[in-house]
Amino acid sequence: MTDTARARKLADRIRVVVAETLQRRIKDPRLGYVTITDTRITGDLREATVFYTVYGDDEERAASAAALESAKGVLRSEVGRQTGVRFTPTLTFVPDALPDNARTIDDLLAKAKAADAEVREASSGATYAGEADPYRKPGEEEADESASGGDDGESPSGGKGAADA
Repeated sequence: MTDTARARKLADRIRVVVAETLQRRIKDPRLGYVTITDTRITGDLREATVFYTVYGDDEERAASAAALESAKGVLRSEVGRQTGVRFTPTLTFVPDALPDNARTIDDLLAKAKAADAEVREASSGATYAGEADPYRKPGEEEADESASGGDDGESPSGGKGAADA
């Protein structure tokens, strides 16, 4: 069983090596603005998954994916040379879904903001159905009882109640 701290350190090192190698050694014209966002490695340190994003449209993403696949051998040998592990992990490149998820969340937040503005606009001229503050305050109960004649034991019809008789 391998140490997860070691796997995490190796994954971080692979991410740095792949990013630097793409920047310095790979001169493929199909390779666009690629950013290596994350790297995950299996517990046996044999397979590494490299997540990346590409700035641009779908055509540029497809071209960059093809360029990464063609440069996989150079990248793997550079990872093996710089990490010094016994078995160099195989590299798998996966486009990261994080920017798409962030764009979806931004769209949902914009819709919610527009709906809030619409509700705020509709309620700007509205008035309360009853009083502005429908709750009784501690001093109001005594004022209400003294205004209604107090509690003298008589029922509202003017006679004595059944409990008073």
